[in-house]
Amino acid sequence: MKLAVVTDSTAYLPERIQDHADLFVIPIPVILDGKSYNEGIDIQPDEYYSLLKNSKEFPKTSQPVLGEVIALYETLAQKGYDTILSIHLSSGISGFINTLYGIKDDIKGARVIPYDSKITSMPMGHMVEAALDLNQQGKTIEEIVTHIDRIRDNTYAYLIVDDLNNLVRGGRLTNGAALIGGLLKIKPILTFDEGKIVLYEKIRSSKKAFNRAEDIIGQRESEIAYPVKFYVIHANNLSVALEEKAKLQKKYPDAEIEVGHFGPVIGSHLGEKAIGIAIAAQ
Repeated sequence: MKLAVVTDSTAYLPERIQDHADLFVIPIPVILDGKSYNEGIDIQPDEYYSLLKNSKEFPKTSQPVLGEVIALYETLAQKGYDTILSIHLSSGISGFINTLYGIKDDIKGARVIPYDSKITSMPMGHMVEAALDLNQQGKTIEEIVTHIDRIRDNTYAYLIVDDLNNLVRGGRLTNGAALIGGLLKIKPILTFDEGKIVLYEKIRSSKKAFNRAEDIIGQRESEIAYPVKFYVIHANNLSVALEEKAKLQKKYPDAEIEVGHFGPVIGSHLGEKAIGIAIAAQ
């Protein structure tokens, strides 16, 4: 088997695999004030959040151009890749993975396997990393998919956002949950449920929300019967992310904790200053 691993630009990829010969990244467009930017190519997170602050219109995201995706798959087949594992952001955030299911059988010379990570960012990057590592170890595609299934089934993320408006206006959270948060000054903890962002718990302050999220992560660690990684992910909020990492490290001294950021696409949905705390099986 010659395996190519394809993902999209919402994945936060560990530095050691970013230039991997068998890794290919599809940029996802974000539209700001009528101008389209390809995440990771035309615009980087620091620049994006600066533009976002001064934008006149609400940011939008769209799916990659289908013709370009098909062209990538066909090129990979021509290069001798007989299997393409395409790991992408949650179908609860974007319809892109469902689009891939519609075209996968049209690619001649390669088997395309669309894979719904049911999440994004660092946990998704972890799945990509695992797939590449297992391929180098000579594992079959069935063994690789089984392993990333295990990671996906044992991944939990909790989000604390500064403002729910982005999620509501982008259609990624129900208006009812946002209305409650706005009226009662609640700082909600959000989570992923079957790939969709939902209200997990209502908390009265940011401090209490972070404390509660830290406790929940600890409960999840005890439930997962595998070694785990912790992630702290931020939307242009590095100082708070580092503070949160320090708190988690003190609370869970043996934990392996990594810090990363949400790129422009996910940042558009969550809004600036959002913090995610996640745990995943290794």
